[in-house]
Amino acid sequence: MANLDEIDRRLLAELQSEGRITNVELAHRVGLTAPPCLRRVRSLEEEGVIRGYHAELDPSQLGFSITVFAMVSLKSQAEDALREFEIAMHDLAEVREVHMLNGEIDFIIKIVSKDLQSFQEFLTSKLTPAPNVESVKTSLTIRTSKLEPGVPL
Repeated sequence: MANLDEIDRRLLAELQSEGRITNVELAHRVGLTAPPCLRRVRSLEEEGVIRGYHAELDPSQLGFSITVFAMVSLKSQAEDALREFEIAMHDLAEVREVHMLNGEIDFIIKIVSKDLQSFQEFLTSKLTPAPNVESVKTSLTIRTSKLEPGVPL
């Protein structure tokens, strides 16, 4: 875990909520001048605290009207079987998140799709035949009432 002071935490909070903020504005908001602010941000990037910067896209504006969560159980939980499944999921563009779980479900996967027919095709041709898959249970989202990236700072 990174050793962060209060200024680092304020920098991270500002960047997490507004990744396109200029260095000058960021420095102003946290009470620094621009050069030390930039040094701190670069240091946080180099330490891996800041992993990247992304635009938040509206899936429906891009034709992805369906979001599905799939709960996947595998036939084996041996490390090589888990890794093989994770690699297969990494190569599927529709799969946006993959989380290994503790309990009777091995993975929860977030999938986006253009429509129900496209999702059904993805499910039967890509997800269920993936390496080591024993069962898949899916839930389609009806609405998203909170989508807060990052962590509370």
